[in-house]
Amino acid sequence: MTPAQAQEKVMTADAPMKDMKEIVALCKRRGFIFPASDIYGGINGFWDYGPLGVELKNNLRDLWWKWMVTCPPIGPDGQPVEIVGVDSAIIQNPKAWEASGHVGGFSDPMVDCRETKLRYRADHLIAYLPSTFDPKDDSNLIPVFMQGTPDDEIEKKFKKIGFHFAISQCETVPFVELEKYGYVEDYGLLLLRKDSSAKHKILKERTVGPDTKTVGTLTEPKQFNLMFHTFIGATGGDENKAYLRPETAQGIFLNFKNVLDSTRVRVPFGIAQIGKAFRTEVNPRNFIFRSREFEQMEMEWFCHPDEAKLWRDFWFAERQKFWRAIGLRSDNLRMRDHDQDELSHYAKAGLGTADIEYRFPFTAPDFGELEGIAHRCDFDLTQHQKHSGVKLEYMDPVTQEKFMPHVIEPAAGLTRGVLAMITEAYTPDPSRPSGVYLDLHPALAPKKAAILPLTAKDQHPVIATKLYMELRGEFAVDLDIKQNIGKRYARQDEIGTPYCFTIDDQTVADQTVTVRERNTMKQERIAIANVAEYLRKNIRAV
Repeated sequence: MTPAQAQEKVMTADAPMKDMKEIVALCKRRGFIFPASDIYGGINGFWDYGPLGVELKNNLRDLWWKWMVTCPPIGPDGQPVEIVGVDSAIIQNPKAWEASGHVGGFSDPMVDCRETKLRYRADHLIAYLPSTFDPKDDSNLIPVFMQGTPDDEIEKKFKKIGFHFAISQCETVPFVELEKYGYVEDYGLLLLRKDSSAKHKILKERTVGPDTKTVGTLTEPKQFNLMFHTFIGATGGDENKAYLRPETAQGIFLNFKNVLDSTRVRVPFGIAQIGKAFRTEVNPRNFIFRSREFEQMEMEWFCHPDEAKLWRDFWFAERQKFWRAIGLRSDNLRMRDHDQDELSHYAKAGLGTADIEYRFPFTAPDFGELEGIAHRCDFDLTQHQKHSGVKLEYMDPVTQEKFMPHVIEPAAGLTRGVLAMITEAYTPDPSRPSGVYLDLHPALAPKKAAILPLTAKDQHPVIATKLYMELRGEFAVDLDIKQNIGKRYARQDEIGTPYCFTIDDQTVADQTVTVRERNTMKQERIAIANVAEYLRKNIRAV
């Protein structure tokens, strides 16, 4: 464990561990997220959003749009920045993906395990070798683990496969970089010692994969393209081949000139888009964190090359503000700069990329990517200008300078954002009947309030229905009449409803209702005529 990981464990030592299985179970039980095609056993990497999940997702989407487009942040000059929106097609001309580099370069090195039939990204595998590793000694095993695997799990696996070294006695090296121990052919499956011409099939014969104790089950890495393809028209064939977009960004770049020609925006400005993207993830996992169909919230900020650093720093700060404002605690959120070997092709010549990361239960004590802020340089516009033949350079109307804008890209995962919000909000509490509640920011909560008649007879449901009808045009409220009041409180706690208004006999007598606050469970009486104003005051905007 690194010192940083040790510190992170200390930071979260007082916080109760959250069980991902319990979170997933709540999501299905209460109608947030279901496996796609559930009645047929599901389909790996695809998920459906239920009645409450779609409301939560839409609330997060709308908040992002408000922060970025309808009410954008104040820029370094003290004035609001200028951002407009687009909604581009999922399928674009295939030439666009050739220009962007996705057809030829959007791939990952993958390895298969012959025993378990599982597939892994080779660059996500870490090989553990004894510090005394000798490629001539066939008794040496090379266990391989996924990055981020906890030390205690690695030690258990060591014992299981008979690897008689402690972690402290081992070196770790990325699986695809084992050439440091000799010349490697076929991406590391044949090791050729520098001092000999004899080939030693060390890795193939002695490597133990992540999910097996059998040596030699991993195949050589092969490049695997991540784009879904389809066919346009009535006939198939390569001449009709097209792709589902793997990111929403390219639709923005393709419309750069259209936006300039049809609006009054001037550089620096941004174009935002929210939409579906598709990737043939080989190993979808961790619920909706890594799936094959997902939604992105992306903005491309076009600026003068000399101002790229200014705007990169600006968006680094602004995007962290957003996630904290809607409820992610600072100790579960961090900004991490990419290492040089992580950079995308469009960022290698620029100022780099940083990720806003969140500590999910399945990554703890480490973090998982939530949003990336990248300096894409002028790569995309230059490529599309070259391949389309359409001039995409910008002419400054004041200085008459012509230049290709650089791009700063804050790109967030909407579906990952939903998972982060649910995870952060999930709060076990043995003192209440539900045993748990969702501490969602009121602006994100699927239901802002619940109207609960104490009983389903006499005037209670009549008054409750009247109040519901008065509120529903302004707030997402739930009218819940069935079951006893304790079970109804428990349900509202589990779905994250901030306030419950109960109608009882006293309501009939003096026109007051009981307000119950979700987190504290405290109750107070207010006039029924003041309920709407109470919600306006407490369901504050972000």
